[in-house]
Amino acid sequence: MKKFITVLMASLLAVTMLVGCKPKEEPAVRYDVNFGVLKGPTGIGASYLLEKNSTGESLNNYKVTIEAEANSMISRIASGALDIAAIPTNAASALYNKTNGDVKIIALNTAGVLYILEKGNSINSVADLKGKMIYAVGQGSNPEYVLKYILEQNGLKYDEDYHIEFRDSAAVTASAASGSLDVCMLPVPAATTVLIKNSEMRVALSLSEEWDKLNNGSTLTMGCIVVRKEFYENNKKAVEQFLKEYEESINYVKANPQDAGALCEKYEIVPSAAIATKAIPDANLIFVSGKDIRPTIEGYFKVLFDADPKSIGGKLPGDDFYPGE
Repeated sequence: MKKFITVLMASLLAVTMLVGCKPKEEPAVRYDVNFGVLKGPTGIGASYLLEKNSTGESLNNYKVTIEAEANSMISRIASGALDIAAIPTNAASALYNKTNGDVKIIALNTAGVLYILEKGNSINSVADLKGKMIYAVGQGSNPEYVLKYILEQNGLKYDEDYHIEFRDSAAVTASAASGSLDVCMLPVPAATTVLIKNSEMRVALSLSEEWDKLNNGSTLTMGCIVVRKEFYENNKKAVEQFLKEYEESINYVKANPQDAGALCEKYEIVPSAAIATKAIPDANLIFVSGKDIRPTIEGYFKVLFDADPKSIGGKLPGDDFYPGE
């Protein structure tokens, strides 16, 4: 009996020592991050993350800035007012070149979201846009360059075979919804708004489908997440946590369009929950990170560069633009 008790005590002591030697887990840290979100398709995927942040459930503590125009967001990143932001992909490349490499791309979040809408039934191919006035959004950004590239690859010459009048999104959306224009190019959810409000308008062409028909070896990728290089290098854990919960947010939005639609309205990313809910399936939300980014987007940058070097800031981004390089 004494032998048994001795063995038992020794075993308990050993267990106690093992427990005592076990390293303590470090408590989770909610890092402060200045995060910029654009209204419209580029911002839709963040809606669930914004909700978790507002209730204190997010991994990081985000101070959120929501902007309607990409230029305002880009200025905030360049000035250091934002750490991480969702912006158009071509703007990310241009910003990298403008700041001599002070930003990095850490995720792709939106594929093609552009549509040609028509009042009537005369447009069934890109060739049918010959002689048309196209009211469009996104001058100086992805929409302009994608539209012109597709038209010209189909043999149409700018201001000779077709014409474009650029206006802000609210103006084109309102005019199309009221029936005062015949042809326009809009992204979702603006395109969704028009289709809901004006039954005479229809989707004539998907520019994603037209891009793929050109078989240029690239993927149409229009939205991304960038981070200031200094923040990236000094806050690796914060960036890691952001990517984890941003991917979760995108997956949630895609799986729960009705709930996410309400969140898009709540955070003024989309004007109404009904429009957001209907737009989400057509918003082409994606999540690509790490070393998968470069092979996914570099072909797109090369196409834009060949079409118009200024579209991506005059030159292709360097190796340090991409994660892990």
